[in-house]
Amino acid sequence: MNAKPGLWRWRSNPLRRREDVVEAWLVLTVWMVVVLAGAVAGVLTARAAADVFAAQRAHRHPVRAVLLADAPHGATSAWPADGLVRARVRWTAPDGTPRTGDTLVDSGLRSGARVTIWRDDHGNLAPAKPTNPTEGAIEAGVFGVAAALAVAAPVYGAGALGRLWLDRRRMARWEREWDLVEPRWGHRTG
Repeated sequence: MNAKPGLWRWRSNPLRRREDVVEAWLVLTVWMVVVLAGAVAGVLTARAAADVFAAQRAHRHPVRAVLLADAPHGATSAWPADGLVRARVRWTAPDGTPRTGDTLVDSGLRSGARVTIWRDDHGNLAPAKPTNPTEGAIEAGVFGVAAALAVAAPVYGAGALGRLWLDRRRMARWEREWDLVEPRWGHRTG
């Protein structure tokens, strides 16, 4: 019966060495850990990120605010590259009290302009607009894939180092055995 070439390490074979068996178990273990732990880490991370994005959507609310000073024109190296500049705004908290704070607004707006800002449930200024469900799902998926790779890469690397060590042991063993057998075959070459 002819076994598949990839399964030769599992068959009984007089040429099979202890290193071959260890390598077979190492490869199996590495792939099991990569697949299982990578999948678990990816799913857990994606779910956690999706939950964070959903919580942000539930607890951040758009509010109209008034710009208290002219927003600077243009962007400098100190400002974000998307045309937004930091400016002071005033808004009303849910309890009716006026609040002020700094947030990013479009450059060039005049004092008194109405802008939309994001606040949390307590009326405090939120750092940014929450992601929409589609963007949140995409970002959660990207985080999940990154987590899976972060788990899988070191395991795969450790497996590769283990196989390299086994290959060196195998080559050293073959060299020792060749040194014993070669003199029986005649004169040395080279």
